[in-house]
Amino acid sequence: MSALEGWRVLVPRGGRWGIDLADRLRAAGGSALIAPLIAFEPAEDEAALAVAVARLAAGDYDWLVLTSATTVEALERIGARIPARTRVAVVGEHTAEAAREAGFPVDFVPDGDHAAQGLVTQWPAPVAEPAPRVLLPQSQLADETLLESLGDIGLDVERITAYRTVAVPPAEGVAAQVAAGGFDAIVLTAGSVAARVADEFPGLPEATSLVAIGPRTAAEAEAAGLPIAAVAPGRSAAAIVEVLALLAERRRA
Repeated sequence: MSALEGWRVLVPRGGRWGIDLADRLRAAGGSALIAPLIAFEPAEDEAALAVAVARLAAGDYDWLVLTSATTVEALERIGARIPARTRVAVVGEHTAEAAREAGFPVDFVPDGDHAAQGLVTQWPAPVAEPAPRVLLPQSQLADETLLESLGDIGLDVERITAYRTVAVPPAEGVAAQVAAGGFDAIVLTAGSVAARVADEFPGLPEATSLVAIGPRTAAEAEAAGLPIAAVAPGRSAAAIVEVLALLAERRRA
């Protein structure tokens, strides 16, 4: 029997990430429905982003920190160019893969802990005066955790909004399928997705397991009133499939 045979999983995020996860779920014997609850749009202040990207190309930054494939796509869309003197740090292999596909170099990926904390605790270069300058492009919803943590280790960080995360309604019929117990699991990829699941699918059936990517997403989901069945240790699709397979095995037992 395949690891996820008979399992139907809702993937509430689209794009390359959602497609990759859906493909892996099917390869493991399950089925997947991609039904995005969030979408990504250009930053409201595109002029400010263009200025930061121009400074990046001019070599004004020692480091560029990339926290998601969506950030990579936003920079790629605006024509960002990374000079040889600027090193690139990324959170997780999925972001690293997106960066390489965009033609960006990847100089540092934290081992094991692919969350922001891993990036900070494993920072590869000793921090000396003058403080290395870091460009941190993020969503408008990002809080100041990474900004402050990088600053705490002595880096001079400039954060810029690279894109906006916006809510979108689920595709027609999806809410009814969820309410009827049509999914064995729903994957929560971020706190913003967890909030959307709580808004759109109140009263989730007990048989529908919620799987969060990382402890931070799990905490934000629980704060939104969602019960978490399992937490994937990393953001990779492979890690999520592995956790779902364990849940399926436990349920069969």
